[in-house]
Amino acid sequence: MKAVFTHAGVPFAALVALGLYPVLGIGSAYHLTVATLCLLLAVQAVSWNILSGYAGYVSLGHSAFLGAGAYAGGVAAERLDIDPLLGAPLGGILAALVAVAIGAVVLRSRGAAFVIVTIALLLTLQVLATNLTQLTHGNQGLAFPLPPWSRETGNRPFYYVFLALLILTVAFSAWVRTRKLGSGLVAIREDEGKAAAIGIPTTRYKVTAFASGAFFTGVAGGVYGYFLSYISPTTMFAVLASVMVVLAALLGGRGSLYGPVVGAFVVAIGSEAATVYGGGSSSRLLLFGGLLTAVVLFLPQGVLPGAAAWWRARHPRPVEYTDQEGALGRLPPAVAVRADAGPPEILRISGVSKSFGGLVAVDGADLVVRRGTITGLIGPNGSGKTTLFNLVTGTLRADAGAIAFDGRRIDRMPPWRRCHLGLGRTFQTTRLFPAMSVLENVVAPLPDGRWRTAVRGGVTGAEAGRARELLDFMGLGRFAAEPAGSLSYGQQKLVELAQILMLDTRLILLDEPAGGINPALVEHLKGIIRQLAEQGVTFLLVEHNIPLVLDLCDPVVVFSQGRVIAEGPPGVIRDDPAVLEAYLGESVGEKEADRTC
Repeated sequence: MKAVFTHAGVPFAALVALGLYPVLGIGSAYHLTVATLCLLLAVQAVSWNILSGYAGYVSLGHSAFLGAGAYAGGVAAERLDIDPLLGAPLGGILAALVAVAIGAVVLRSRGAAFVIVTIALLLTLQVLATNLTQLTHGNQGLAFPLPPWSRETGNRPFYYVFLALLILTVAFSAWVRTRKLGSGLVAIREDEGKAAAIGIPTTRYKVTAFASGAFFTGVAGGVYGYFLSYISPTTMFAVLASVMVVLAALLGGRGSLYGPVVGAFVVAIGSEAATVYGGGSSSRLLLFGGLLTAVVLFLPQGVLPGAAAWWRARHPRPVEYTDQEGALGRLPPAVAVRADAGPPEILRISGVSKSFGGLVAVDGADLVVRRGTITGLIGPNGSGKTTLFNLVTGTLRADAGAIAFDGRRIDRMPPWRRCHLGLGRTFQTTRLFPAMSVLENVVAPLPDGRWRTAVRGGVTGAEAGRARELLDFMGLGRFAAEPAGSLSYGQQKLVELAQILMLDTRLILLDEPAGGINPALVEHLKGIIRQLAEQGVTFLLVEHNIPLVLDLCDPVVVFSQGRVIAEGPPGVIRDDPAVLEAYLGESVGEKEADRTC
């Protein structure tokens, strides 16, 4: 994985300049106040980026956590008679708890619901702050005590508190990105269904990111209330404040580390200039609208990612892109897969059905996969084979029936739990994470859902070595640092198989692994499957390449109209009249009659 702190000298120089700015006495007290507001917006933009940038879930009500933190700090200072700066972490805790409560419900699904709920959260907290008069004093507002330092000191202490908070927020964001948690969030952004299929507990990761970002914004809110010395519901829960956060992250580069900081300074300074020199709030709205339009049309990636892409386009690294067959040898010891003992039936599907409206895709299907076999699943297009795979792996939920893996019912488990049990799959159309490197793709699968796994290094240690050996075995070692989306289709097929092999997978579901790749790679793939089968890995393979299935698989199961119609050795299946009828659309008797006429 590329280092997060690329060209570290630039951020360090910027940090030194920010640290020296108040000391050097450049500008007036007003300019220091503007710089302080820039730091505040940067904290919010970076914290927003942890979920909305890395995982792709856009929140339009992020300033709700700023207001919650401000009120929590103000109430704590009033009721507990403590310094508001000491009460600011309480604001972060409250904001994180609110994020967990909301996210645990809304983040289970993807779509517009999350965006709408975040706006509703902002407005709900505004209503609560207005009506809980005993705590918040309602529309009268809540006053903070005056700072203990002298008037000559001005806002310098607040400036340095916000600067320190920004450093902590950026450092935390960088740490997240270099952990399994961060790579899991990026995987969710790229393809949430695929992320769940390789063992990433998507809901838990999203809620964790949401709460983390809310915490830092809540702490900033506690400090901000003290900075203002007076807060009210309308000022602390303003929709326009949330718009500024989103615009800052989009302008600088959503999903990047430093982009939200750059965007925050541009937006905050531009907003202040529009207010002072442009005639007020209407000018600010015009500025925000113009910036947002410009970003969408000309800089959809943001300033920093766009500049990085421009630089890479003009300074490409020479890489030879060829499908490599490689000399197929034994799997290296570090990546050898050994299946443990268990019941002879590793997968049993009993009476499983799935309908989409009036269309019955799977109709009471029964199927048994025995341990250590390479079972082929064939059938005409539209027979329900891929739907059956989706039911087994949890992408879809069955309407009826039961699915047992290794003697354990799994049909009500989420996809990542099934993966952790040793069930893996590839997809008919390759689904890698194109924005991640090849090596990041291979190490992305999670063997379990423990927290210590989530905070483990993203691409480090023995795991990275295991992934590199797998890529070498596949003939793709030289592409480890390249974006996965830049590989050929056949190479992507091999990378997706390498993903599955990173886990202790005992049953691998292959959905048309030979589709769209050249014959040389098909032979290479057959060799890999045979070696893994010799070590005890079981395969269930859907494939339209019938010669490959007859050569590789035993037994072969024929699927038609949502159910199994034949099963047996390849030689028997090849001449089965029911199979010929399913593929050709007419009975053998009718064909014989046609020939005699």
